[in-house]
Amino acid sequence: MSVGLTGVLVAGTLGGYAYYRSILAGLEQEDIVVDATRPPETGALNVLLVGSDSREGDNKKYGPKSQGLGERTDTIMLLHISPNRDKATMISFPRDSMVQVPQCTGHNGTVIGPGIRQINAAFNDGGINCTIKTLESLTNIKINHFVKVDFTGFKGIIDALGGIEICLPKPVNDPKAKLVLGAGKHVVSGEQALGYVRTRYALGDGSDLSRIQRQQVFLTKVLAKVTDGGLLTNPIKLNSFLHSAAAAVTVDSGLTPDRMLEIANSVKGLTAKELKGITVPVEAYPPDKNRVQFSEPAARNFFEAVRNDVEVTATPTPGKAATPKIEHGQVRVQVLNGTGEQGKALQVAEELAAQGFAVIQVGNAPTTPTTSIRYAKKDAQDGPAYADAVAARLSKDKRTPVAGKVAPVKTDVYQSKVPAPKGGPVVQLVIGADWPGVRVLSAIPDSLKDKVVDVNTNPCK
Repeated sequence: MSVGLTGVLVAGTLGGYAYYRSILAGLEQEDIVVDATRPPETGALNVLLVGSDSREGDNKKYGPKSQGLGERTDTIMLLHISPNRDKATMISFPRDSMVQVPQCTGHNGTVIGPGIRQINAAFNDGGINCTIKTLESLTNIKINHFVKVDFTGFKGIIDALGGIEICLPKPVNDPKAKLVLGAGKHVVSGEQALGYVRTRYALGDGSDLSRIQRQQVFLTKVLAKVTDGGLLTNPIKLNSFLHSAAAAVTVDSGLTPDRMLEIANSVKGLTAKELKGITVPVEAYPPDKNRVQFSEPAARNFFEAVRNDVEVTATPTPGKAATPKIEHGQVRVQVLNGTGEQGKALQVAEELAAQGFAVIQVGNAPTTPTTSIRYAKKDAQDGPAYADAVAARLSKDKRTPVAGKVAPVKTDVYQSKVPAPKGGPVVQLVIGADWPGVRVLSAIPDSLKDKVVDVNTNPCK
């Protein structure tokens, strides 16, 4: 789970110190080998977090009868960090989800055919690589790294943090999860912490979905303790935490100390407030009432929103003064449809207006294969900055605005809710056949906002 990733990234921030780098040298690693065409990079950072239910070694006491039967993903989460590294979304995949698992290579080298199976079976059948292949095929989101932690490793990390405060809405007596506590607030560590995130039927409605929300709340508390709890300034606690984290996790071979440092530095501004937890939209699976399936089109729309979540800030050219940021409300936009598709200009105008742009006109342009963002040649000084604000909101690779506008075939006034500024260049957006779409502002669609778990979620409910 993400407690393991937290430890890895904390260690990464200290990567310049030989002592801490020596701790990282003990990390267990595994290669990512996916025998399929993988999704494209988008600039985001996507880290797969899996909690293994292995009963081997020190985990034997959690199910000795399950020894030798492999391991499944007790928890499956995808940490999606935006291209700007200013937002983090923790996406949970219910382990009871029935999904299409692609063909994978098993642990002994045998080929396992594709089929509809429970999502956590991919890990048991083909390990982390089959899990990555399955999730990428379902989401079309490129997974950059993975972190795996088992029961014993989870306990060690929470112990090293000095425990995490939880709140129970009612007394809990779950011998199976080894959790017996009264209602109210408690600081849990070790066995109690593990029982809290594992118990299913003693809290909530008994579903895996209810347990997922509790895990997400717990993880926001972990991140808050790491970032705001003075860990980095307490050498004794820090040393214990890093040793526990390094011993607890398995990571991909690409997650080297230098890569950890790079990631840690890029996300150092993130705090628990920027972490949002969300569960993939699911519905009942008709053949088995104890299983669920992805709810469509909600799940498909959600994954698309994640792929196109936030704008990418351009890197200033060395030696060149940074251009003042142009706010959306400062930009007047004329949207022209060059696709021949009826109503396209109005649709795009509404999407841009929803993001605060002052759309003033919609219309048609001569048919064109290529989408372009344009400004008048007379606006050579300010035009590029204003046009860049529009270019940054389009999905896929950022397009360079060009000087010179096209002559519209026709135009109509657009009644925008955003008042048009009196000055500044008018940016012309010409929609071509390769239209990439407008990049959404959040990885979580409005339709799922009420499902979000964050630092303000009340765990006592």
